[in-house]
Amino acid sequence: MSSKAGGAIAERYSAALFDLAEEHSVMDAVGADLKRLQGLIAGSDELRRLFESPVVGRAESSAALVAIADKAGFDGLTRNFLGLVAANRRLHALGAIIEAFLDRVAAKRGEVTVDVVSAQPLDEPRTGALSTALKKIVGQNINLNTSVDPSLLGGLVVKIGSRMIDGSLKTKLQHLTLALKG
Repeated sequence: MSSKAGGAIAERYSAALFDLAEEHSVMDAVGADLKRLQGLIAGSDELRRLFESPVVGRAESSAALVAIADKAGFDGLTRNFLGLVAANRRLHALGAIIEAFLDRVAAKRGEVTVDVVSAQPLDEPRTGALSTALKKIVGQNINLNTSVDPSLLGGLVVKIGSRMIDGSLKTKLQHLTLALKG
């Protein structure tokens, strides 16, 4: 499936979930559930394989996803939605659906989503300082998503919308290596 089609699926599903969450006044609960699920998926190779494998049947993938939602205590709407996504064999697009939904929530709140990747986990004081600095730069409230990539060696990679600022040590070393060769 092309990424354009995958994007269309994500937009359709996220729009439907957004409308339902707004109608039932559970936007915050659904958003928090999806952020937690996103973290669970990012931290588990098994979950990623389950969602991406065409070999796993609808019933198995749906049962697994609903069991995760139940164990995590997700809102009923989130749980039912995830079951629908699995039943319709759209788990391959789940990451994009979650991103599209969270983007819609952020836009409604007047927030900008900022993704920050660091070489080491950021502690609370650094996260707060970074959030404050980025808020000044962007000029809006921000929704800060942090992740860790040890291969960066040091520094940060910051993505704000379509802009990316790569201040990682890994990239600086690559540029230095190219400059020395050239």
